[in-house]
Amino acid sequence: MSFLRNVFSLSGRRKVWWTLVLVIVLTVWASLIVVGDRYNATVAQYNLPLPQVKERPFRLGLDLLGGSQLTYDADTSAVPAGEEAMAVEGARDVIERRVNAFGVSEPIVQVNRAGEDNYRIIIELAGITDIGEAIKQIGETPLLEFKEANDELRELSEEEKKTMEENNTQAQTRAEDILGMLGAGQDFGDLARSFSDDEFTKEDGGYVGWVSKLDNPEIASLVESLEPGQFTPQLARTSFGFEILKLNNKNIREVNVAQILVCYQDNEDCESELNRDQAYELVKEIKDKATPENFNSLLDEYHDRLSPKSGELGWVKREVQGEVFDEVAFNQEIGTVSFIAESKFGFHLLHKKDENPEYDLSHILITTTSEEDIIGPQSEWKNTELTGKNLRRASVQLDPNNGLPTVNLEFDNDGAKFFEQITERNVGRPVGIFLDGLPISTPNVNEKITGGQAVIQGNFTMVEARELVKRLNSGALPLPITLVSQQTVGASLGQESVEMSLQAAMIGLILVMIFMVIFYRFLGVVSVFSLVIYGLLTLAVFKLWPVTLTLSGIAGFILSIGMAVDANILIFERLKEELKAGKSFSSAIQEGFNRAWPSIRDSNFTTILVCFVLIQFTTSSIKGFAITLLIGVLLSMFSAITVTRTFLRLFKEGWMEKHPKLVGYKRPTGENL
Repeated sequence: MSFLRNVFSLSGRRKVWWTLVLVIVLTVWASLIVVGDRYNATVAQYNLPLPQVKERPFRLGLDLLGGSQLTYDADTSAVPAGEEAMAVEGARDVIERRVNAFGVSEPIVQVNRAGEDNYRIIIELAGITDIGEAIKQIGETPLLEFKEANDELRELSEEEKKTMEENNTQAQTRAEDILGMLGAGQDFGDLARSFSDDEFTKEDGGYVGWVSKLDNPEIASLVESLEPGQFTPQLARTSFGFEILKLNNKNIREVNVAQILVCYQDNEDCESELNRDQAYELVKEIKDKATPENFNSLLDEYHDRLSPKSGELGWVKREVQGEVFDEVAFNQEIGTVSFIAESKFGFHLLHKKDENPEYDLSHILITTTSEEDIIGPQSEWKNTELTGKNLRRASVQLDPNNGLPTVNLEFDNDGAKFFEQITERNVGRPVGIFLDGLPISTPNVNEKITGGQAVIQGNFTMVEARELVKRLNSGALPLPITLVSQQTVGASLGQESVEMSLQAAMIGLILVMIFMVIFYRFLGVVSVFSLVIYGLLTLAVFKLWPVTLTLSGIAGFILSIGMAVDANILIFERLKEELKAGKSFSSAIQEGFNRAWPSIRDSNFTTILVCFVLIQFTTSSIKGFAITLLIGVLLSMFSAITVTRTFLRLFKEGWMEKHPKLVGYKRPTGENL
């Protein structure tokens, strides 16, 4: 505090010198930021005893640096009529926030409408190095939807029913004709290759492979009575259409059995003390009692004298229990108790409960038309007005009842109204919360809920809940998007544009400096130094912010140079007027700045106001233009009012009056020095 008090209590001349020191420090600081790479290279090349500085590159836009362009199709099919454009704009805003989260400043995210209902979102990412990660993050942006049960399933119109019946009649006629050709002795495989609608099997003569009841009970039941080589004598109607099936072979894939195994001392894996004769007597005793009905009770009754391998075996495939087991189990009748069979494990007694046959098939399929083919799949859920665009924020909380993490949602005003309406008309019914098309919770509504808050209970772990909240807060898309195009934009055109822009800027700046020196002489030289400092400070801010420099951004910077020159001209003209009026140089400086300030202030203020409006309501290149112009205008005011005035106040009183030509004015006639 004492230092500041001492500074503010300095005389006018000492304040000027302190301000000059501040300007010099700022200039050196800005220079090291702007040309830090060249400074470091020089220090390293000549081994200078100077510290290295942090190098900060300019952030260039897509038109200057190159990058990637992504094009997404926006699916507006679920959006109410008339609200498609608004929903797509909402998705565009969310994507722009998501892209900015990756550090891509001023991305170009725009909506392109091609046709009545075809919306596309085009994203340009300047200088993005990991395009795969960007695509992944944009694609993972969650689509949050609230749905209610769909009680309004669509039915076919009379005309649609007639169309479906006509199609199916024609299909049946085709199938009957093929069946007739089979009956006439034509080859099944040739007919399948010629007429089957199954594109996956027709080239192989309709060969399907092995099918069991567990795989396809509908098809298996149609061929279970056939013998190998036979085909179905009648058309079979399945969910796919009319089927003509040929049985190539059949087999038993697995059996469901229970087993009584009595082992003796010489058997493998047997710990029994019985010899073979004793074991046989025991299993024969059990066999005499065994029936399908009491088989399980015999397992319990003789449990302590049986091998641990006895009991319910369930479904057993071939070659699992051994050759003897397969020979017995796969050949006995279902529901019977086997004879006593002996293997290396002991004496077997089996109760076969069921078997699963499998059939080697070929088929000819003539597809039919279903209701779904005409009206499309109908979901049991239907969309509501409430989507992710109404989400204000999400947070993680612990359920007080079970301690599990839950995700709390808070909606905006429209979302609160929609949620209240949804819960009011679905009391006692479920409401589905879908994320990316998948239900994450379908709670029942007990009562109308007001206040705009909801809770997702999905048995989340804390990590899962936090990740979901992070994604939701990053932005929930109001509609699905699909990536349809990705291309890389080269930087060759951008580099050419950069060089031309820099050339234009340098030529313009040099011409302005020459004009200032010729017209204002000494004052012009002062303005040149002031402009150089202004340029260094502006470029340093561009690097520190950082501002993405596009061609339009560079245009904003160049325009601000003109405004900086304009401020100097206003000051110099007022200064000359005061000198012509006979005032001293110090008084002329003071009055000149005082009179010039209102004009500088008003003109720059209107420009600043326009810049704020453009920044608030525009995007991409226009926004970049406004940002660079705003920074340039603010720093131009600093350079004109502070830097230029400080330079002029360095000269001693009376010096300028002795050299009026240096400031481009003539002393009034008769005036003596």
